[in-house]
Amino acid sequence: MLRRQLYHVRTASDGMAGYQAALAAPPDLILLDVRMPGMDGFAACRLLKANPVTRPIPVIFLSALDEPDERVAGLAMGGVDFVAKPYHPAEVFARVRIHLELAGLRRDGPAPAPPPATPHDPDEVVALAAMRLIDDNLAAPLTLAGIARALGTHEKRLSQAFRRHAGSTVFTYLGEARIRRGRQLLGDTGLSVQQVAEQTGFSSAANFATAFREHAGVTPTAYRQALRQQAPQRPDAAPGGQP
Repeated sequence: MLRRQLYHVRTASDGMAGYQAALAAPPDLILLDVRMPGMDGFAACRLLKANPVTRPIPVIFLSALDEPDERVAGLAMGGVDFVAKPYHPAEVFARVRIHLELAGLRRDGPAPAPPPATPHDPDEVVALAAMRLIDDNLAAPLTLAGIARALGTHEKRLSQAFRRHAGSTVFTYLGEARIRRGRQLLGDTGLSVQQVAEQTGFSSAANFATAFREHAGVTPTAYRQALRQQAPQRPDAAPGGQP
């Protein structure tokens, strides 16, 4: 279909093959089917966006399931567009052309040379993709098996890659990331401790408070109060102050 429009097209049978092909010879744009055997399109996109060599490449998702949650998920992980099947060829051509132009590329001219980048080794890419997945889904009930599946790998490889490149286990990183987010929410928002617990993946305010105290040495409420006491007082809020 695209070849008839004078595009040079390469195909891959599954997500891993597509990722490896993009790494070997980065294309100007990637059309990525969400549902593929082996590694699916979402897992492939996570790896593409975790590798500096392939991160800048625009990714357009194709899917037979035109569900809002799936479209949002694809865009959130770095896709630039989402096309539902069955699609009209003219629509695909138009979207491809638009995104190539937005990326500063022209079909009838030479593509600019990509900036030099040092390829990350495969395990480092997996670890970086896992960190991003965790950071973007702290409220979800994450499991080692679920994270590995979302990245198109297996639990043992994920654990080894994470230890090697993050210096900790997946769940140590997850716990620390949840507490970091909790600190940020306590300091920057007026959410209750229960609401902060829910947004950081804890089953209850009590569980959040216990974990928070283990990391920070104080309860969430005491932490918030200390931040407020340290905040500079506005001149118009000073006792007896005059504008």
